[in-house]
Amino acid sequence: MSDLATAPARRIQRIRHELQRRDLEVTRVEQLSPNFVAVTLHGESLASFRSDSFDDHVKLFFGDDAKRDYTPRSFDTDRRELTLEFALHGSGAASDWARQAAVGQRLAVAGPRGSMVIPTDYDWHLLIGDDSALPAVHRRLEELQPEAHVIVLLQVGDAADRRPLPAHAQVQWVATPEELQAAVAALALPDGEGFAWAAGEASAMAALRPLLVAKGLPKEALKVAAYWKAGAAAFHETIDT
Repeated sequence: MSDLATAPARRIQRIRHELQRRDLEVTRVEQLSPNFVAVTLHGESLASFRSDSFDDHVKLFFGDDAKRDYTPRSFDTDRRELTLEFALHGSGAASDWARQAAVGQRLAVAGPRGSMVIPTDYDWHLLIGDDSALPAVHRRLEELQPEAHVIVLLQVGDAADRRPLPAHAQVQWVATPEELQAAVAALALPDGEGFAWAAGEASAMAALRPLLVAKGLPKEALKVAAYWKAGAAAFHETIDT
């Protein structure tokens, strides 16, 4: 493997957006797999919606002041549509709402506040995550060119939730955080300049980051995010240590 620490840093573009809260209406609900549902929202205010990065997050407002962060799975400003995907594991403000979501219901959405745009022309891309990262992973794979060298490591316990990914991606599915950590530890990174992105449960991601750093990845070529934390609500942060 080449010395990744000496590779030239690519410019990661950070874009700020005007924060806007939008009151949207559910127009479509689709059961994607036993534990995932996609909800499509519509509203004229989406004409100005922007999401420039695959791992952007918008804030959803549920009853009783509950707020949760979710990745925009897809959006169409011409059609004024925004689609979000929900994991239905356990009980919580977002998953409980998604289970009963129906056409005609309304949901308030704010953001994204900003985007961290990662170039698509790296020699290789590494995507790691648990089921909370699936929307971002699917979106990233759709925006990369078919000839891109992509390695994907995903922790999804229920095999029925392991939806097909593009054929050009090198995909490994595992069932537990321990298996995900072992897969990352055993991975030999390709030659050339690459970027590694990981997202999932906070403690699992904190354990994975040192494994990636130990492989020689410079901080400019690595982003690890905690999308949720066991036992906590409304948790979202970037892990940089």
